Amino acid sequence: MPDGVALRIIQRMMKNAVEVRDLHVVRGPHTVLEHLDVTIGGGVTGLLGPSGCGKSTLMRCLVGVQRIQGGTVEVFGLPAGSRPLRDRVGYVTQAVSVYKDLTVAENLHFFARVLGAGHDEVDRVVAAVDLGDHRDDVVGRLSGGQQSRASLAVALLDQPDLLVLDEPTVGLDPVLREDLWSLFHRLADAGVAVFVSSHVMDEAERCDRLLLMREGRILADGSPEQIKSAAGVDDVEAAFLALVRRAAA
Repeated sequence: MPDGVALRIIQRMMKNAVEVRDLHVVRGPHTVLEHLDVTIGGGVTGLLGPSGCGKSTLMRCLVGVQRIQGGTVEVFGLPAGSRPLRDRVGYVTQAVSVYKDLTVAENLHFFARVLGAGHDEVDRVVAAVDLGDHRDDVVGRLSGGQQSRASLAVALLDQPDLLVLDEPTVGLDPVLREDLWSLFHRLADAGVAVFVSSHVMDEAERCDRLLLMREGRILADGSPEQIKSAAGVDDVEAAFLALVRRAAA
């Protein structure tokens, strides 16, 4: 087995894919993230909180595109954004990140060339995101949910070990949301560390582990059942509200 392949397998087996220590981010006069300590391991980890609480900023830190004022962010033991991580971390932003005047297949073949991925990967990711019936359709003519899945397909081309998804289900109907969450769990079962953000509390139950965030701070960290039990309530939204009130008191 080549040394590089063996190293990636060993690193996938590490307890934590991501280690964030004392992370501090300031934008203008506002503190966006306040001395966060976060780890991300295997399975599907959800980052839930209201819009503007710092979720996207934290995700940008993980992929190395956010300027930070203090602390460290390591991914598979390397500083976030390091060159060796470029084909190991898949990142899907809230905005569609493919060319709308090209077809799904044309986009994927283009990005496959850029990433050095084999063209057989195109068929694999088209099937993974269930766009087989639309591979020859121009992206700009697809629905919002289909465009989001085309962006996700690009992120899957390199078979990433960490997949960072910034609110991927916003605006999707319940059926598409269900399909995407099923895909996230299939990827996690295959060994990918999936980190997904949302401001929709009913998606919390779909996560293996939850980080509840508000105003740049992590209010709770645990499985959905652990968080509900600690708050003494029956659903995650009620738990979030109880934690907010407890912090204010």
